Amino acid sequence: MSSISLLTSIDSTSHIHLIIGSNPLAAARCAKSIEVGAKPLLIAPETAELHYSLQKRIDGGEVDWMKKHFEDEDILRNGREEISGVVDAVFVTLSPRDPLSTHISQLCRHHRVPVNVADAPNLCTFSLLSTHTDGPLQIGVTTNGKGCKLSSRIRREIASSLPSQLGAACSRLGSMRRRIQEEDHLGHLVLSGDLEEEESTDQTATFNKLITEADLDAAKNRRMRWLSQICEYWPLRRLANITDSDVESVLQSYSTQSSSAPLTNTLASPKSGKIILAGSGPGHPDLLTRATHKAILHADLILADKLVPSGVLDLIPRRTPVHIARKFPGNADKAQEELLEMGLAGLRAGQTVLRLKQGDPYIYGRGGEEYEFFRKEGHEKDIVVLPGITSALSAPMFATIPATQRGVSDQVLICTGTGRKGKPSVPPEYVETRTVVFLMALHRITALVADLTTHDSADAKVLVAGTEELDTSRRVWPKETPCAVIERASCPDQRVIRTTLEYVSQAIESEGSRPPGLLVLGNSCEVLMKGDKGRKWIVEDGFKGFDDFMNVGVEELILSENGKFDSADAVIPTKGKLEVTA
Repeated sequence: MSSISLLTSIDSTSHIHLIIGSNPLAAARCAKSIEVGAKPLLIAPETAELHYSLQKRIDGGEVDWMKKHFEDEDILRNGREEISGVVDAVFVTLSPRDPLSTHISQLCRHHRVPVNVADAPNLCTFSLLSTHTDGPLQIGVTTNGKGCKLSSRIRREIASSLPSQLGAACSRLGSMRRRIQEEDHLGHLVLSGDLEEEESTDQTATFNKLITEADLDAAKNRRMRWLSQICEYWPLRRLANITDSDVESVLQSYSTQSSSAPLTNTLASPKSGKIILAGSGPGHPDLLTRATHKAILHADLILADKLVPSGVLDLIPRRTPVHIARKFPGNADKAQEELLEMGLAGLRAGQTVLRLKQGDPYIYGRGGEEYEFFRKEGHEKDIVVLPGITSALSAPMFATIPATQRGVSDQVLICTGTGRKGKPSVPPEYVETRTVVFLMALHRITALVADLTTHDSADAKVLVAGTEELDTSRRVWPKETPCAVIERASCPDQRVIRTTLEYVSQAIESEGSRPPGLLVLGNSCEVLMKGDKGRKWIVEDGFKGFDDFMNVGVEELILSENGKFDSADAVIPTKGKLEVTA
């Protein structure tokens, strides 16, 4: 396998870039240096014919032209004083066949000066990426010298798929992060006595009601985690449309003192509302049921779990308010209470509230608990439950793992790896013909493997009643049992790691996490896809399950009540008729 490049972003402010040549590429290199805040020095003979744009920059004082032939000392005496006159980078725009190009490359390598030679990857110590820039957002693509035109094509395709104003969203989210850090720092200063309260004018009136360092740290972690959740789980389209008022709302709702409060008016309304508990399936929007799709289009308010994928959230009409759960470790119960209160407020206001969950609402989706909550509040007749395709059964299929197979697996067990309040669940015993699917388990995979394969693990140890003797009656799982980690099932970035219980912890630690994910355990994992005996694990990336028939069939066109299509919305909610056209 050939080596790949280390991609970095460099702050080139005030750097000195030496550009050798006078052709259009030299002009482009000068323009790029100026764009990133560097100072370009052009070396070309006085008799050289300059590109018109290069001459314009020289006349405008943006580029210094050293009217001479290149000399070896140029890279060592024309740079900044703080680095002893060595230039920061050298760009050679001469022909790669020119002996001077090779000489300059060797000279720069000897003095450890970064050098780029046009169309000669073997003479370069760095290359420039094909970049898309939108404010602070920069996306770079390289084929590592295998084709600059292809890099440009790929970069254009990526850029065209992004929503507009994403760069502005990056700026706003960056401002949010900076404000959180500044407010938390001021809070610590006030608490330590280094800053008088009246001096901390950037804080809200309730900020300093917190008393202890521990309280401040906990509040900071809550807000920073919520900011991470926004960046990770909000659809890019919604992120791109984030406003200054959205930033203020998030900062206030996670202020260091106040808890999350429902944002909807709770006054009763004579109009009867409806609460819909719906599953969104494993991830791909084509796997939604038609009933759930209709609910998405017609809901007045949508309360979504954070793991509902962006492809599904993108179906939500722009005018429909959406609240995404603020769930993260240590805050799950609080976030759940917030969603329930918001749903209840919507019901009392006569709204149709869609509680959108991943998978199926009754398979570890707390759907039963939510049904019970709304029933106790007197709204049992207003509850509608819509099933969804659970990832527990569909994800193995997308990984070519049959949950049942004659002669191999005659039973399927769906378990959670994390019980209530974060406590581990009781591990299932080993049955040779059983396929076990663990949801919400990958964050504690090492402990789970210990629970399954030993009797004396900290979480699963059981003593014989009335004694100190270890109970070994439970059949433990052999470490060589095949298993598979399936992450983001049915999404374009689906990943499958095929391994065994012995190596699954090591595999996840090495490959990293891509939530949401699950673990499939049992001999069925190797029925259709055999593991490589010479490797500890195999990684498979990508999902193309629907490519063959994505463009086959009918297209749904949603019309407004007056029969006219509103181009302002990608999808228009309507109480009228759904018309289908071929």
